[in-house]
Amino acid sequence: MATKTNPGRFFEDYAVGQVIEHAVPRTIAEGERALYHALYPARHALYSSDVFAAECGLDGSPLDDLAAFHVVFGKTVPDVSLNAVANLGYAEGRWLLPVYPGDTLRSVSEVIGVKENSNGKSGNVYVRTQGLNQNGEIVLDYVRWVMVRKRDAASPAPAPVLPELRKVVPVEDLVIPEGLTFEDYDFTLAGEPHRLSDYEIGEKIDHVDGVTIEEAEHMLATRLWQNTAKVHFDATFREDGKRLIYGGHVISMARALSFNGLANAQMIVALNGGAHANPCFAGDTVKAWSEVLDKAETDAPGVGAIRLRLVATKQGATPFALKGDDGKYLPEVLLDLDYWALMPL
Repeated sequence: MATKTNPGRFFEDYAVGQVIEHAVPRTIAEGERALYHALYPARHALYSSDVFAAECGLDGSPLDDLAAFHVVFGKTVPDVSLNAVANLGYAEGRWLLPVYPGDTLRSVSEVIGVKENSNGKSGNVYVRTQGLNQNGEIVLDYVRWVMVRKRDAASPAPAPVLPELRKVVPVEDLVIPEGLTFEDYDFTLAGEPHRLSDYEIGEKIDHVDGVTIEEAEHMLATRLWQNTAKVHFDATFREDGKRLIYGGHVISMARALSFNGLANAQMIVALNGGAHANPCFAGDTVKAWSEVLDKAETDAPGVGAIRLRLVATKQGATPFALKGDDGKYLPEVLLDLDYWALMPL
């Protein structure tokens, strides 16, 4: 009798051009915002206040950009990374429409690359995922690649296909939410006085604060985003008996910590690239620092774009240290993320 349960896809089950429509659509409510702000010290004003958002030209306060990302991402896990060893990186991410309470999100992915690893036991799978709302509009589009176990190490390897990915989303391709304006921006209510012109390319910012990760909070986050990857849920899945912290949990924690120094980097609009440099486990204390990589004006009134490198580290890290002499990430580095955010000029 054929099994009715889903064991998840293994590396051999992927082929370039394959399109996967993911279950299950999810209607967003205010509860998602409340839980997101309970899990992370998120304080950006545009995502906290309907009044502040309305004064910036929006219909109200959208769902946090990364909360929308987590919902879309979580849908893909049973089909893309259920048998993952690790999520490896991101590229070409763009937020195309704000997500508001009442919107219903679903996800669709296309396999755009495969490459078996040299050990013959796993391979890397590249997918482009789109998050769509109830009107069929794309709200989010990004590429990620993940290391997936093989079902059988003796299985023949598919011909390697590596997608050509842009290292940076060009400023002209950033999508500014319709109506957004920072002309009457209230810096006092936002929390800091710094505008785009106050930041210099190459400037580095130590965000000072730290948060120790607990088992309870990362498990709540993983359930909230319906991320069913075994490495996050099942302590028997890894040889060390530890549950790997979902990389998105580290991203959101670091982004929230970056408020101290970047309170006016209000909306993430593009994800240029990212790497989960080292694993994170419960008990690790996460801190963050940022580097200004670029900045530009946009066509929206008073709205500028700032390109930032966001680095999350754990205990023992040296401030602003990223890689060793061998070019590899230092063991205390957890995350290296490159993104564009919108900020008052």
